[in-house]
Amino acid sequence: MLKKGLIVVFALVACTFLKVKAQKNDNVVIVKDTLITILQHYRANMGINPIESKPVAVPTKAPVRSAATRTTVRGFRVQIYAGSDRNNAFSEQARFRNMYKDMDTYINYDEPNYRVKVGDFRSRSEANNFMNLLRQQFKNVFVFSENVFVYQ
Repeated sequence: MLKKGLIVVFALVACTFLKVKAQKNDNVVIVKDTLITILQHYRANMGINPIESKPVAVPTKAPVRSAATRTTVRGFRVQIYAGSDRNNAFSEQARFRNMYKDMDTYINYDEPNYRVKVGDFRSRSEANNFMNLLRQQFKNVFVFSENVFVYQ
């Protein structure tokens, strides 16, 4: 009985030693589909998760809306509040409007939470730059992809 236990322990130690030795092989083969590279370049050109982020100016003025038509496109918004308190949602919206008078704000109610989102950004890089600016004034700031309004 003792011999069987020793044999089992010896076998486990030997297997562990062989696994460790097999993992020290320095040959690593990377297999990458060419479609991944094509997708990365497409997303970079469209401004969706760009490979290299380029600094983009934060819009300070609203576009000329009187001569343009409003359409809906897939874009990005920055969420500045999420919670179940309606009064807090509207106070955060008012605080944001005092700081950025020309930027549109939106309140959504998905039971049981209110969400305050701001801006209509066409590219994620613009939304990320604005989000980084807002992190100094608001907590829990996130970028969301959704349908946004643009004027053309």
